Amino acid sequence: MTRTLSDIAEKMKDIDFTMLSTHAEGGAIGARPMSNNREVDYDGDSWYFTWEDALMVADIARDPHVGLSLQGSSGLLGMRPFFVAVEGVADVVRDKAQFAEHWTKDLDRWFKQGVDTPGVVMIHVKAKRVHYWDGEDEGEIVV
Repeated sequence: MTRTLSDIAEKMKDIDFTMLSTHAEGGAIGARPMSNNREVDYDGDSWYFTWEDALMVADIARDPHVGLSLQGSSGLLGMRPFFVAVEGVADVVRDKAQFAEHWTKDLDRWFKQGVDTPGVVMIHVKAKRVHYWDGEDEGEIVV
C-alpha cells in the first residue's frame, strides 16, 4: 500500500519525541531527543526550540543535513510499532515572530520568559525524504 505524507502525518500526531541527529565536529553523529509537542500537523516541516549555545546549533551551522527518527504505534490497539526516518535540511531561526507562530504553553517550562527568553532559538527542519515502517508495510515519500 502506498502512503501519502498526509497518511504518515496522521500517524505521527501522537508521537511526542524525536531523535534529531546532526553531523558533529570530526564527523561523528550527534543525536539528542527533541519534543514534537504532540498533535502537530506534519507537512514536511519540523520546528524545535533549543538554546543558542547548544552543540546541535553549531553542528547545523557546520552542516545543515540532519536526520529525525520517530517511533510510535499503529494498527489494532496500537500493538504494532510504527517508525519514521526523516532526512532533511535544517536552519536556525532567531525571529521572535516565527517563535510565536510555533509556541505552545508546554514550552514555558523550559523557556521561562516565553519567546523573549534570552538565548532561545528554533531549529527548522525541512524534510527531503520520509521513510516509514509499519509492521510489514514500508515505503518512502520524497517531499
